Amino acid sequence: MKNILIITPMASERENMLAALNNYPNPLLNAYTIRRGYVGKVYAAAATALAMDEERFDLVAVVGYAAASKEFSTGDVVCPSAARYHDAHVPEGLDGVSFLTDPYPLLGTDDATIYTGDSFVGKEMIEEIKERFGTPCALFDMEATAVCQIAAQRGVPALVMKMVSDTPEKGCDADSFEKFVTEHTDFTAFVEILEKL
Repeated sequence: MKNILIITPMASERENMLAALNNYPNPLLNAYTIRRGYVGKVYAAAATALAMDEERFDLVAVVGYAAASKEFSTGDVVCPSAARYHDAHVPEGLDGVSFLTDPYPLLGTDDATIYTGDSFVGKEMIEEIKERFGTPCALFDMEATAVCQIAAQRGVPALVMKMVSDTPEKGCDADSFEKFVTEHTDFTAFVEILEKL
């Protein structure tokens, strides 16, 4: 049995995950603690660090919705293999800040990277990030890499599981996101992934 910390940014994501765990049809093989990380890197990192100060976890999982590049469709469940910041611009040759620029390896096996920054992304920003990093398949959020950074500092593996809520390159906007998250609240797929680890 693994002791798993789940970080969810939004209240609705926390409620969806709680419901999925409570309604799971089989006995749970792992123990789960869910913490709301709120939106943004600082909140997410703080929530993760506080939880990990209180208890020892075998795995940290970031669960929720994310924007994605046009290679994905809304509703896809994606477990990226790496996480990194897209808003860290570091002068060349500056040492000691690789935690801002290097990717964090994840337990996910999908050929995609999740990019984290304190910005809501649109079509132009997504295209620029993909070109800058040379990554065609990408997800975008405001928390995952910060959570992974804290987990990595403490030697705990991390898994990011995201349901694609919008694809700005295909014309999705804020209204598309709001409509999607209202209609897609079943997080059972996330529980199934965690239970198979």
